[in-house]
Amino acid sequence: MDKEKLNSILDSFGLRARRHHLPNELSGGQQQRTSIARALINSPAILLADEPTGNLDSKSTEDIMSILKMSNKNYNQTIIMITHNLEIAKQADRIITIKDGKIVQEA
Repeated sequence: MDKEKLNSILDSFGLRARRHHLPNELSGGQQQRTSIARALINSPAILLADEPTGNLDSKSTEDIMSILKMSNKNYNQTIIMITHNLEIAKQADRIITIKDGKIVQEA
């Protein structure tokens, strides 16, 4: 990957200034954004996100959700997100509720 494209991606995730830091030198939100950037960098058609905001504060949660929404809209990527957080789930275009391995509700 060329340096210009990498810098563009790092800028869009707010990580350019932290480019040379080790994982333990990043906050939880920065680590999560890094993980999502790595997952999206090759433009997959589908992204599977298991509790992408599970251990984050409210500001980092908002940042992650904004990134996922941007990726979905700008790059036509399908995002399948698993979450127990109903507030996060309400931001999705489609919600499928599973209980005991069975679909119990679809909205």
